[in-house]
Amino acid sequence: MKILIVLTSHDKLGDTGKKTGFWLEEFAAPYYTFLDAGAEITVASPKGGQPPLDPKSDEPNSQTEMTERFRQDRSAQQVLANTKVLSELKEADYDAIFYPGGHGPLWDLSSDKASIKLIEQFYNKGKPVGAVCHAPAVLLQATVNGEPLVKGKRVSGFTNSEEEAVQLTKVVPFLVEDELKRLGGQYEKVDDWQVLAVVDGHLVTGQNPASSAAVAGEILKLLR
Repeated sequence: MKILIVLTSHDKLGDTGKKTGFWLEEFAAPYYTFLDAGAEITVASPKGGQPPLDPKSDEPNSQTEMTERFRQDRSAQQVLANTKVLSELKEADYDAIFYPGGHGPLWDLSSDKASIKLIEQFYNKGKPVGAVCHAPAVLLQATVNGEPLVKGKRVSGFTNSEEEAVQLTKVVPFLVEDELKRLGGQYEKVDDWQVLAVVDGHLVTGQNPASSAAVAGEILKLLR
C-alpha cells in the first residue's frame, strides 16, 4: 500500500509578517499511523524540498507523542527535508492521497493545479482522498462531473470558532467551514479541539490537529 502525503510550500501568514506552513502533529500522527501499518509513504509539496513548518506547531504546548517520536527520528526528518515536487507525481503510483493542514494550504494548495488534478484523479479512481484541519481547503476547486467534489458529501474541517480562538479569522483568505458549506458540503463538527473524522465513501476529512490520527486510521480501513 502506497500513500502520498502532500504538504504546503507556503510560509507567509497573510500580511502579518509572521510565518506559517504545515502543522507538525498533522504530519507526524498520520505519517506514523501509515508507517506502522506497513505503508510505503511518499511526501510531496508544490515546490519540493523542505516544506515550511508552522512555528506555532513546534511550541511545547503543541507537542504530542507522535511529534516527540518525529524529533527522535532521523529518517523521517530526511523524508520531510526532501519532499518530491508534486507536479511530477502520478496518481497511478499510489493507493491513497492525504493532506495535512496548517494555515499554509489556504494560500497555495487550495488553488494548485497539479494538486487539484491529482485529487480528481484519485477520487475518480475510487482511491481514498483524505484531508485534516485546514487541508480540506485543497478540495474546494476540485470537481466531479462538473460539480464541486464536496457537494452533497459529509465533510469536516477547521471550524469558524477554532479559527476565532487562534485569532486568525481576519488574516486567512477564507474560512474553511464557510467555504465547504458554500459549495454544498454537508459540514459536520464537534466541540472545538475534539476529535472528529468524517467518512463519506472514499473521502475522509477531519476537523482539527487532534483529528489527524483518526483520519489516517479511516484511510487505512478503506485501503484494507
